[in-house]
Amino acid sequence: MPTAEPILKTSLAGLDLAAPVLVAAGTAGTTDEIGEVLDLARIGAVVCKSITPEPRAGNPSPRMVPLDVGMLNAIGLANPGIDAFAESMREHKPGPCPLIGSVAAFDLDGYALVAQRLAALDAIRAIEINVSCPNVHGGVEFGADPNALADVVQAARDATTKPVFVKLAPVVVGTPNSIADLATVAIDRGANAITLCNTVPGMAIDVRTRTPELANVTGGYSGPAIRPIVVKLVHEVYRKVTKDAGVPIVAVGGIAGWHHAAEYILAGATAVQIGAGSLADPRIPMKVAKGLAKWARSQGVDHIGLLTGAMEVPA
Repeated sequence: MPTAEPILKTSLAGLDLAAPVLVAAGTAGTTDEIGEVLDLARIGAVVCKSITPEPRAGNPSPRMVPLDVGMLNAIGLANPGIDAFAESMREHKPGPCPLIGSVAAFDLDGYALVAQRLAALDAIRAIEINVSCPNVHGGVEFGADPNALADVVQAARDATTKPVFVKLAPVVVGTPNSIADLATVAIDRGANAITLCNTVPGMAIDVRTRTPELANVTGGYSGPAIRPIVVKLVHEVYRKVTKDAGVPIVAVGGIAGWHHAAEYILAGATAVQIGAGSLADPRIPMKVAKGLAKWARSQGVDHIGLLTGAMEVPA
């Protein structure tokens, strides 16, 4: 069976990956069911669906809307809850690539509980903290409030010695803090990697019925149109924070081909995640990995990591 090419081997926050291409949370089923159509030995890792303390049915339908470029979703964190998820993982057989657990909650205790429970599962090699959830006590997303963010990351750090990734939102609302400020807070509290970014808030209206296309009215926008936004954020956070801190960035947003992933790497990402693109074509992570290997060779390097942050900035 073919495997990823040696030029793609990547160390990501202590995880040894066959390639710097991951499948983003919520796009591969609950765990690694996507392995039925995708050769997991040729990609880096799969991020599991975000898990909350209690089961969630999610928002009413329609909760996904395809647009001209990309899509809106308001799934509402539908998931089986940590008890059912942990029970299902007892019989889970390790696959050819690592599983990264995704933590979501609406208060600090919830984050701490899910982080601890996920980290205790042998099949979970790292955890990613989704801090784009609304804080029911503070009124803004955890990822937009430096104090709340610090508490959540610290709770996850206290729960495990496994790598902790922190997934920030691309639009910082409710505070004057930049995304570089928030990445600094996360790293200071023990984050091993920064994931940039979650979806962009958006909405769509049916002009014939004059009603929102999402039952939830608003949702998260993803797809190719957000890529330039996230490329800029990756560049900013890499240049201002993570390069000197020695902490990797995982870029996610609008990847539809290898050249999009390459753009993120040049901006400062060590690895990428593919989200909406996987829904359109479940095999795209494998295609992106193949293209990245060819690109790295064309750039005259023997390891793709040498291209992280290698964008040449005009004097």
